[in-house]
Amino acid sequence: MQIPVSFSFDVSIVIVSFNTRDLLRECLLSVFRTVASLRIQVIVVDNASTDGSAAMVGQEFPDAVLIQSKVNLGFGRANNLGFESARGRYVVLLNSDAFLMAGSLERSVAHMDANPQAGIAGGRLVGPDGSLQPSGRMFPTVLNDLIVLSGLAARFPRSRFFGRFDRTWADERKPAKVDWVPGAYSIIRAEALADVGPFDPRFFLYYEEVDLCRRVKQRGYSVWYWPDVTVVHIGGQSSRQVPSLEISRAGAQLTLWRMRSMLLYYRKHHGLGARFAMLMELLWHWLQSRRRQLSRDPERRIMARADRLLVSMMGRAWRDTRGGRLSPAQPW
Repeated sequence: MQIPVSFSFDVSIVIVSFNTRDLLRECLLSVFRTVASLRIQVIVVDNASTDGSAAMVGQEFPDAVLIQSKVNLGFGRANNLGFESARGRYVVLLNSDAFLMAGSLERSVAHMDANPQAGIAGGRLVGPDGSLQPSGRMFPTVLNDLIVLSGLAARFPRSRFFGRFDRTWADERKPAKVDWVPGAYSIIRAEALADVGPFDPRFFLYYEEVDLCRRVKQRGYSVWYWPDVTVVHIGGQSSRQVPSLEISRAGAQLTLWRMRSMLLYYRKHHGLGARFAMLMELLWHWLQSRRRQLSRDPERRIMARADRLLVSMMGRAWRDTRGGRLSPAQPW
């Protein structure tokens, strides 16, 4: 991304959509309702949707810049396409299933203006029912992954040790420097983005924002969580969590994508750590399958089959990525 000599907008909002027409409409309405005095540029990147999303944007939101991809580029590459058209001092990433609350955009810009070392920041993500979603997180490590996978993070959320990955121990009402913020909503300084470069295109889905935040911090910028910036996010269900019964075909596909991206991330930033991350998760699911298979409870035996499938998928992800060294041909 090239830094313009002068910025035409305060904020360029990039929204990537894939078959989310109705949600996208509500998302765009929330954006235009919260503009206030800001000069904004809205960029919608349609990832080869088949539900009429692009036509809806063209007809109902003519002021938005519409970019139509002929193939599904995934999250990172589609946002990179949007970055090329961005002309704002700040770039906001907004999921099509996320909706801005009044004042959120203005407060985001004010915080970034007041904190020149802030490279990326996120807000307080809540579900439609007001429940808090993970909004400021620690970088993945093998230990952090094990704590989450084992269920200890969910069992002891107020513990600074077990609740470390999602910072569930912290006061959600206080701003904080964090390792990374989710891509459902984040605001990025244009200079920081130009400095570190766009999303790594090897990540089709998952871990791309983790990688970007890590590179931003490595360049000396800070990453912030601001609780007075509220965004309603319909998503937020992590594919890390092992399903209670059978894994659906769509769920299995997303889990495989998550495993591939995890291996790419660990290889890129931790080298041989990719092997340890793979072995940890593979061994965990294998042990769970053995334990559950011994149960007389039919549901636990179904869960054992799901565990065996996860073991198989981790092996496939390792082979697909050659141990995290190669991203398979996209779209995945």
